[in-house]
Amino acid sequence: MHIEQNILDQVNEWLTPTFDQDTQTEIEALMTSDPKGLEDAFYKNLEFGTGGMRGVMGVGTNRINKYTLGKNTQGLSNYLKKCFPNEELKVAIAYDCRKNSDTLAKIVADIFSANNIKVYLFSELRPTPELSFALKHLDCHAGIVLTASHNPPEYNGYKVYWQDGGQIVPPQDGEIIAEIEALKYSDIIFSANESLIEYINEAVDEAFINSTIENASFNTPKLAKENLNIVFTPLHGTSVKSIPAVLAKAGYTNVNIVAAQEIPDGNFPTVKSPNPEEPEALAMALELADKVNADIVIGTDPDSDRLGVAVRDTNGKMMLLNGNQTMVVMTAFLLEQWKRADKITGTEFIGSTIVSTPMMLDLASAYGIECKVGLTGFKWIAKFIKDFPNQKFIGGGEESFGYMVGDAVRDKDAVAASLLVCEIAAQAKASGSSLYKELINLYLDFGFYKEHLISLTKKGKEGLIEINQMMIDLRDNPMETINGQRVVCIEDYQNTTARDLINNETFDLDIPKSNVLIYYLEDGTKICARPSGTEPKIKFYFSVNAILEEANDFEEANTFLDTKIQNIITEMKLN
Repeated sequence: MHIEQNILDQVNEWLTPTFDQDTQTEIEALMTSDPKGLEDAFYKNLEFGTGGMRGVMGVGTNRINKYTLGKNTQGLSNYLKKCFPNEELKVAIAYDCRKNSDTLAKIVADIFSANNIKVYLFSELRPTPELSFALKHLDCHAGIVLTASHNPPEYNGYKVYWQDGGQIVPPQDGEIIAEIEALKYSDIIFSANESLIEYINEAVDEAFINSTIENASFNTPKLAKENLNIVFTPLHGTSVKSIPAVLAKAGYTNVNIVAAQEIPDGNFPTVKSPNPEEPEALAMALELADKVNADIVIGTDPDSDRLGVAVRDTNGKMMLLNGNQTMVVMTAFLLEQWKRADKITGTEFIGSTIVSTPMMLDLASAYGIECKVGLTGFKWIAKFIKDFPNQKFIGGGEESFGYMVGDAVRDKDAVAASLLVCEIAAQAKASGSSLYKELINLYLDFGFYKEHLISLTKKGKEGLIEINQMMIDLRDNPMETINGQRVVCIEDYQNTTARDLINNETFDLDIPKSNVLIYYLEDGTKICARPSGTEPKIKFYFSVNAILEEANDFEEANTFLDTKIQNIITEMKLN
């Protein structure tokens, strides 16, 4: 096959003595046996997306390896020195259960130390939210987590956090990228200064656990905690390091862990995908729940920032809630707790994202506070906390199974969210209700919002072209009606403009640019199209709604909304 000259130039650079012999040997093997794989490994550079830099491990500029991570780390080191010229620089580093995460974390630590930067390195794998906490707890300037979240086993990644504990946002990300791109691979300093690397363990763990309990506990009676029957699975990931300890210390004594998924393992041997958004990933937990008659199932992804929750419906059957449902239940509970404690003054806010349920806006309005809505990714919610220091953050989430309780951790946090959802379930059970019934009560009060996600995977160079073309078609040839409903407004976040199609008006969106399109229909339906920033996917988010008059009408309304969503999917040819 023909390989373009610019790709060959990159390949030839990686065959020079700057790169170790193992790397060169692997590249030579690709050249002879897998030219298509060689092209995919070098046709672009890995980029920062909504969740940092994430990719397949291997040789090449489009892969996760010691050189791509090394260049990032060298560039970040240079950037830190420019930002804090007269300070003793400190960074914290954590890593998850993935293959090579420990090795890559040590390489990153070596490079920071070689640049005279103090490093706090966790000696073993830890949940991502603990890194955000540790960074602030240890007064660091930046932090790194080696993780690829819920991606397949061949992936790894690199997430960068700043002084406030949140992930980097513009303009910092662009400035860091500029530093990285100005470097040659030969500029990377790999020779560690071991005296600047300090391993951290139990002391930070204890502080993190105590902080979690303080932020996510709400006066649940001791007996109510003991009566809640919990099934928990870490899906072979890092949350086993924290969640059992948090629940035990908080007073939850009836916790059943899925034994086959308890041990951290980057191969994720019992699941196709270690993603709690996928019902199949929680199959073993649901089976155990029926065996022990559990009230609630909690499953977390490998780096413990996302959580899946299943509870019993009105027929006693376990049902997996989606991310929007867990978000509104947790937010409504927090708002009510703050109200009862007389802590709401009107200066508080909750956080959400443009692809998440509009119901969050209704909740905020009902309690007289603001709901700040940002782009996809918790770095934008963390940015709200930093940008509005005179407003108090209560909690917030996004549809992709992430939630953040308070501001001790500035990223989605499955550890605190797991405790919070147990508090809600325990209090509901003790009062003769259930978490599921509490969700239906919210639909009665605020309207029944139902969301659905379709994620289309398009791998490789051709897949990227196909995804780009889908967005071009939706942007340049917009649909005028969908499922018999007129499109009344289109928000284009790439151009930061919105078009009111009824009044033929255009107005600006006060939000950073992002390749996202949102169609609004005349019946309140919301349809969002968004290429993933970290995976070879394009995602379509659907939100439909209806009035729910009585709890007994729930199943009928649910069927009606499901049909509406499927009709929209069919008309948009996304089946």
